Amino acid sequence: MKLPRLFAFGFLALLTGCTTMSRSDKERYQELKQLGIRGNDMETKSPAAAGALNLLPGFGNFYLAAGTEESEQWLYGFLNLLTWPISPIWGIPEAVIDAGTINKKETVYYYTFSRSGQKELERLKAGQKF
Repeated sequence: MKLPRLFAFGFLALLTGCTTMSRSDKERYQELKQLGIRGNDMETKSPAAAGALNLLPGFGNFYLAAGTEESEQWLYGFLNLLTWPISPIWGIPEAVIDAGTINKKETVYYYTFSRSGQKELERLKAGQKF
């Protein structure tokens, strides 16, 4: 009886454990991609490191939460810690995907809100008009 509950809990943790981008961020990211900018251009979190760290329960999520605005990663890390030893099954791919999403979000924020990013974006747009 306890095993099905554990799997149900793990499945719910898997469904709720992914970082997402807002619709406007997705649209802005598509615009940036058309200019040749990608999320890995400003890699703040390594997907490989996040996945490898989640071999230990939740450590990849703690890595993703540290130094970012992704506070829900702390919760995901603790959920992975509580459901260890089966949590690496969903924790490793989740951390890899979340690291990529965080990098995309950071790219959007850099080119949207940072003065240096805005200037660089203007130069890229001006270069494409010629």
